[in-house]
Amino acid sequence: MLETLLTKIQKLTVFVLFGMLALVVLLSTLHLGVLIAQEIWTPPRFLIRVQGLLEIFGYFLLVLIGVELLETLKAYLKKDVIHVRVVLEVALIAVARKVIIEEPNSVPGLTLLGIAALILALGIAYYFERQEQRSFQVRANLKAAQSATEHERGC
Repeated sequence: MLETLLTKIQKLTVFVLFGMLALVVLLSTLHLGVLIAQEIWTPPRFLIRVQGLLEIFGYFLLVLIGVELLETLKAYLKKDVIHVRVVLEVALIAVARKVIIEEPNSVPGLTLLGIAALILALGIAYYFERQEQRSFQVRANLKAAQSATEHERGC
């Protein structure tokens, strides 16, 4: 009984988080649109300065992170499981955002090296996760084909 109560509380919490995150993503998307419009209408019109582009791209990636987190919560609500691939994608987008908005001259070399190592580690983890997904798919297809062949022989 305690376990089912905790499960219900957990599901309710995730559902509330989903709603709040959806609201934040929606409002952030609107804010991104306002930011783009402001950059376009600032003289000289229809020319966005480099700093403005970096700000827009950083904010765009931030909204994209929110969308990916929504996808993670949606998968959790449907299947009660967190997909590693989506978490890795969110992490890669977050690091890419950090790289885009950061001024390389103001960051110590050791920090840049750490960011590079993090990107490499996330990239390798993503690669191996995708390989596992592909091998799982191949095994499932072989099993289905084998089952269909056995069924045809039996008929």
